[in-house]
Amino acid sequence: MTSPTLDSDPSESRYRFDRVQRWLHWIMAALIVVAIALGAISSFLPAGHQPRQGILEIHKSLGFTIFALLIVRVVWRLVAGEPLYRAPLGRLTHLASRAGHVALYGLMLFMPVTGYLYSAPGGFSLPWFGLFQWPRLLAHDDNLSALGKLLHDRGGWVIAVVVAVHLAAVAWHQWIKRDEVLSRMTG
Repeated sequence: MTSPTLDSDPSESRYRFDRVQRWLHWIMAALIVVAIALGAISSFLPAGHQPRQGILEIHKSLGFTIFALLIVRVVWRLVAGEPLYRAPLGRLTHLASRAGHVALYGLMLFMPVTGYLYSAPGGFSLPWFGLFQWPRLLAHDDNLSALGKLLHDRGGWVIAVVVAVHLAAVAWHQWIKRDEVLSRMTG
């Protein structure tokens, strides 16, 4: 006789995020890591030349994709909710977790918006993987573009640090506390 998987056992599934939330989490995590890496790499290359231009086209496409997935993810989270914990987190751990997730969600919104504020009024491309250009909803404005660039560049450092702290917290939960935090998001 085989044992049921967590997804097929209703008593276990209430302690895990549903399949859609898990997929959105891991896809977005991968896209964010790649977008951060491409943004960092492009900053060391000469402006206006290849391969920087091509790297930034992919970076922007990933940013638009992350923004679209963020909308889906937030709506789905509101509909599906959050799973229970078998053993509740301590008060401080729970507050730190909430603060970290608010920061991550805020940055997942902040980065594409500031990237758009940099590119659209600056007259730069707004690509989606070479298939089309997103609409330019802002008139040419060098000052707004410069502000978008400043905010996006600073935000890049902030999101890199917040992602690193998030990963450190996951490692702490998995290998030090040995609790169920990671298993809630794994399939």
